Amino acid sequence: MNWWVRLSCCRAAGWTAALVASALNLGCSGSASTPAAADAAASAAAPGDGSIVVAANSPLRKTIRVAPAEQQQVQRPILAPGVVEADPAHLVKLVPPVGGRIVALNKMLGDAVAAGDALLVIDSPDIAQAHSDAAKATAALALTQRNLQRQRDLAADGISARKDLEQAESDFAQAESEAQRTQARLAQLGAGPGRELVLRSPIAGRVVELNAARGGFWNDTNAPLMTVADLSTVWVSAGVRERDLASVFVGQAAKIAFDAYDGESLDGKVRYVGELLDPDTRTVKVRIALANPAGRFRPGMFAKVTFAGAAHPAVVVPAAALVQGGFGVRVFVETAPWTFRPRVVKNGAQIGDRIEIVDGLKAGERIVVNDGVLLND
Repeated sequence: MNWWVRLSCCRAAGWTAALVASALNLGCSGSASTPAAADAAASAAAPGDGSIVVAANSPLRKTIRVAPAEQQQVQRPILAPGVVEADPAHLVKLVPPVGGRIVALNKMLGDAVAAGDALLVIDSPDIAQAHSDAAKATAALALTQRNLQRQRDLAADGISARKDLEQAESDFAQAESEAQRTQARLAQLGAGPGRELVLRSPIAGRVVELNAARGGFWNDTNAPLMTVADLSTVWVSAGVRERDLASVFVGQAAKIAFDAYDGESLDGKVRYVGELLDPDTRTVKVRIALANPAGRFRPGMFAKVTFAGAAHPAVVVPAAALVQGGFGVRVFVETAPWTFRPRVVKNGAQIGDRIEIVDGLKAGERIVVNDGVLLND
């Protein structure tokens, strides 16, 4: 072999050895200097069953707090929007039975009225016509009564025919019926003597709506001239959703908060649960009677109503214990000291800062109650 061939072979062998040694040195130094791997090894390990083990030197041991899930009596709150309404039994829209000119307006908007107070006076030609009809009926009754008596006298003497007596009796009966009808009409209208009709309040309360003016002519017997309402007691009408209807009942306690009075709430009880479901909103009207002596709660005000559901035993956990993951909610259950396993649970109502757990967790099981999201990450 030539000398230059031998030299080439030696140089190639040396270069190969150097490259292998360099590769080995780089591999060793790289594996020893990766900080992420060191931190991961020191913080936690994940066994094959999905549990998370927090290492002894992990900073998570200083932040994570573990506590047992508690069982307590829970009343699931039912929230519903509400509106203040006048009590229908104490609100009257006064519609005049006849048309005419308003000659007197005795009560104005906002005035207090007592039952039987005169509210306004209408000069009506219909009242005059009703009086005229009553007078004619009274005169016809008197005439037929005299004719009947005459026919009875003649019949007793055998002078008149039987048919004449029967005709007189029929005329008298018709006249008597007509007289009763006209008097009933006057009584129904509430008419006094003359052409004037005095419209009176049937209840005590206040004038809350006024559509008339003195001197105006009113000929619409379907539209109210005035509205009188007793607002010492009002209704709060809440729209309860169909799915919550089974949890609402008469006598149930409710808490009412008004948009007009921020930070103030009142207690009430359900007086009536509606019989009909609104097909558009899928809600049922639930009414709560509310004392209103000072008149602070006005019809049309908005309110938020919270009904107290029936009490039942349930597992509750702090809200911070729940961790959102994917499409479900999870908690981290302690299976051994500083060993945690994620578990999907079904949450229910929120009571203050605690959440009801409907399924997936038992009372007494120890769970992570804060900073569980660090384990989730």
